[in-house]
Amino acid sequence: MENSELCPKFEAAVSLLSKRWVGLIWEVLLAGPYRFSQIQTRVPAMSDRMLALRLKEMERAGIVSRSVMATAPVQVVYQLTPKGQDFETVLTAIHRWADHWPLLTAPEGTEPCPLSPDSKTTNDGI
Repeated sequence: MENSELCPKFEAAVSLLSKRWVGLIWEVLLAGPYRFSQIQTRVPAMSDRMLALRLKEMERAGIVSRSVMATAPVQVVYQLTPKGQDFETVLTAIHRWADHWPLLTAPEGTEPCPLSPDSKTTNDGI
């Protein structure tokens, strides 16, 4: 490739995906819509502030939609847009690669990763 410039669209996509926690949030939301607290429960090492920041970034990118439910108390639900759902094939490919070329060794008895070809996670409900 003679042109040393990267495709700006590819660069923007990799930039978003490479941000800490984005891949894990994306994986959680592939199972369906979740409230903020449900996402946090599934990614417990992430702070509230960081989750809110990443969700806003993903919403600005058109990957996540935020719906405010008219309930008492008010509930906010996050879910993937069609654009975000379309990324499932890429995350599945990353899981296959990670299973084939593990960077970390999982402790014995550990459950398969949610998008691993051996497992499929579904939402427990909102």
